[in-house]
Amino acid sequence: MKLLLSWLCLHTLFVGILGRTNGNGPDVVTLIVKQGSDIILPCSLSTKQNITSKLFDWRKDGRDVFMYDGGDHYNNGRSGQDDHYKGRVSHFPGELKSGNASIIIRKTKMEDGGDYTCDFPHLQPRQIFHIKLVVERTFKDRSGEITGAAAEPYITIVDVSEDGVQLKCVVRGAFPQPKLCWQDSDGNVLPAEERQVSERGGHYNVSLYSTVTSTTTNRFSCVVKQEDISHIVNAEITLPDKLFEDKSCPVVGALIGGWFFGALTVAAVWVLYIMKHRKKDSPQTNGSDTVPHV
Repeated sequence: MKLLLSWLCLHTLFVGILGRTNGNGPDVVTLIVKQGSDIILPCSLSTKQNITSKLFDWRKDGRDVFMYDGGDHYNNGRSGQDDHYKGRVSHFPGELKSGNASIIIRKTKMEDGGDYTCDFPHLQPRQIFHIKLVVERTFKDRSGEITGAAAEPYITIVDVSEDGVQLKCVVRGAFPQPKLCWQDSDGNVLPAEERQVSERGGHYNVSLYSTVTSTTTNRFSCVVKQEDISHIVNAEITLPDKLFEDKSCPVVGALIGGWFFGALTVAAVWVLYIMKHRKKDSPQTNGSDTVPHV
């Protein structure tokens, strides 16, 4: 607890120095947090007055974030808290004697960003603190935690031509509709054809083609993003240099040609085998058989 409170003091001081604005309106402390991280919203009386029996109310855009009233609060049975904050907001009971009404919001969401107020309505004079919270979006693979988050995309080689190697990236059953892009190993976005989208049961199947060359690299990736849920996932493919050296025929044509040549070879061997065995099995002739009887 002492370590946490020390961090709180340093954090509040740091934010107060860098984030406090002072204009015609009230002072505002600006806090920046990465999506999914915990954040402490500071609110302390300069008089360090004991507020154990007092009322303080945290609100954001008319929504009830956290209310404490003489020991009664949202985490011990009090009703009225906005559903968005239930189970994620708490205060520091041991710090109430020092006038500290700060709260902590756990696992911040993008919707948590906005303007907060910490209000002591019954104090004389009334005390209201203003905090602006900025939540920075953090993309990560959320396929195991959010329904509809796209799984790792599927990459195939479609064609090889004089223009390069055509790749196809496919995502199935994603919601909300994902955005796809092709990148090289340096993270540069590559030109791509118009994506193909189909929808079934509220989920989306998306395909994206791109024709790549080996001017700088032979490693490429298909990146899938769903911004609404801060989800990102990708798949990579490393192409053999030989694909870029021989561009005379499509991959599919090459496969068919190889199969056809192989089939001819097998057929030729089979014919020779049959002819050889027929020769062995045929009856032998001698001179007496060919001389007519007198």
